[in-house]
Amino acid sequence: MLRRTDETDQAVAAPVRITALDRARTFITLLVLLHHSVVNYTHFGSGDRMRWLGFDLVVLFNDSFFMACMFFISGLFVHDSLARRGSANFLGHRAFRLGVPFLISIFVLMPTAYYPTFLRYHLPGTTDFNFFHFWWHTLTIGPWPSGPAWFLWVLLALDGFAAAIWFMAPRAIATLGRPIHALRYRPAVAFVAFLIFSIVIYLPMHLMFGDASWLEPGGYPLPIQTSRMLLYGGYFLLGVGVGAANLREGLLAQNSELASRWKVWLGFALLFYGAILLLVYAHHNWVADFNSPPLSWRTAYGAAFAMFSAAMTFAVPGFYLRFAKSSLRLLDALRPSAYGLYLVHYVFIIWLQYAVYDPPLPAFAKFAIVFAGTLSLSWALIVLLRRIPFVARMI
Repeated sequence: MLRRTDETDQAVAAPVRITALDRARTFITLLVLLHHSVVNYTHFGSGDRMRWLGFDLVVLFNDSFFMACMFFISGLFVHDSLARRGSANFLGHRAFRLGVPFLISIFVLMPTAYYPTFLRYHLPGTTDFNFFHFWWHTLTIGPWPSGPAWFLWVLLALDGFAAAIWFMAPRAIATLGRPIHALRYRPAVAFVAFLIFSIVIYLPMHLMFGDASWLEPGGYPLPIQTSRMLLYGGYFLLGVGVGAANLREGLLAQNSELASRWKVWLGFALLFYGAILLLVYAHHNWVADFNSPPLSWRTAYGAAFAMFSAAMTFAVPGFYLRFAKSSLRLLDALRPSAYGLYLVHYVFIIWLQYAVYDPPLPAFAKFAIVFAGTLSLSWALIVLLRRIPFVARMI
């Protein structure tokens, strides 16, 4: 079905779901749940007294690529949405789907999620704070965390930037997409270019700020990891450029050479991850000043991080495009609820971690309880909420 937009003379097709990319996005959402389920049982997280080194490897693997990949996938659909809706309607729609859940998250979900942390460090009888006191203290004095909802405000800001470009120069996005589309039969060239692009936009910020710095303007719940601002924005805009061409016939076509070589991209990703692990080992064992590693180490780590992120951003969509016709029942069942899972899972994660904190269970047993409980409870809640038409339109 064709529709003509208000802002261009181009007739565009109504949106059609691309199963492979939906599966990729759902897979990243599951990685987010996995990441938050294990981080409390890592040496890095310093949460529960029960820890396992294997979970540190999981956290390092996920943290080094999954949110950048999510921004890239989110950008893929921006051009078609702008062409259908126009800039104003597009921005209103994104404000509804991202802005409203963000406000619900920071005012309701995150205070509810973080209350067990307050209870853990303020035992009964040591404070008169009930939940409502805690909620008011969070909003008025702070700290006021946004938790995983930080992704929503950053994505909304990037969507606003894309809408502004479309309004002021509608052909600029299509122009961005042409050189990317020209590489659809040259995936190796596209891969090398993406590696270089990732290093250029990440390494200088990494060297200036390190990975521990978060930008939190005015103490409000609008944080973003300082060293990754350009990385996230760059991946999003690159996704917009890829999506400016026909997604079914371009670089990410189901039968594309990029998809057929998913094992190559995954192999490079594992190679770069191995480099990250080697550098982490060197940092812990060979660097004299642990808190101030030399420039050579920081440069090598930043480059390895950027290349791993790029390789995984090729490998994940490539895998799901290659096996688009295969049956993946769990991912397909989760797909309609994936966004909702991302929004609500943190509440169940922290409350379940609080519930299993005292029992002397092994770290893996605690993780299994937290992950299985979070997935099942979050999924059940979202299925129920999506029966409400207003909520279903939002999430």
